[in-house]
Amino acid sequence: MRLEGKTALVTGGSGGIGKAIVLDLAAGGANVVVDYVSHPEATEELEQRVVALGDRAIGVEADVSKVADLEGLIGAAVKAFGRVDIMVNNAGIETRTGILDSTEADFDKVIAVNMKSAFFGTQIAAKQMVAQGDGGVVINISSVHEDWPMPGNPPYCLSKGGIRMLTRTAGVELAPHGVRVVGVGPGAVATPINLVEMDPATLAKVEGYIPLGRMAKSEEIASVVAFLAGPGAGYMTGTTVFADGAIMMQSPGL
Repeated sequence: MRLEGKTALVTGGSGGIGKAIVLDLAAGGANVVVDYVSHPEATEELEQRVVALGDRAIGVEADVSKVADLEGLIGAAVKAFGRVDIMVNNAGIETRTGILDSTEADFDKVIAVNMKSAFFGTQIAAKQMVAQGDGGVVINISSVHEDWPMPGNPPYCLSKGGIRMLTRTAGVELAPHGVRVVGVGPGAVATPINLVEMDPATLAKVEGYIPLGRMAKSEEIASVVAFLAGPGAGYMTGTTVFADGAIMMQSPGL
């Protein structure tokens, strides 16, 4: 299997896109560390599914907006599996607050969970990869909104724009060490929380904007991540791969 013998760490890995990423990496042969902040029972169920695929998994409770927790997360991965080869900075939140009504607390929370965690997650994982001496890959889960305005949600867009430049800059800086840094930019994804929050009219409107005519499945985003983590993407770094059904080519912004 293409990821056999590798250790992957996925932040925000117990649900939604993160859960799909965990399962796809495990299907490729990787042992997986699943970060979570709530619902430990969901992480335990996910661990069992990874074991059923023939791999090993551990769940680690960590608030990735805190550097000490990120250090503990990487440390737990090394203690359990001896190394870190794949770091997926997936954890993310949004407040859906506009430029006129976003509070300082709204702004700080989104930037801390989305961008600060990705920066220090990249840094700490890369230090471990450099120490191992045989490279690795950091995959930052970004969004079409790293490049595409979303009126009514500027803190989120700012965080994703920051991840874009983190991916580019870290990709260049870490390349001599054999550490690749790649972004994945999903468009609209049919995660359980998105489907619950959308009424039928909103869902129809969103899907009407998408040239492919539907929202992405979490598994479709996960498959892009798994490809980028493997040897077939060995010459890719410092860039974002968009999986958006061409929505950015069609609509002025959502």
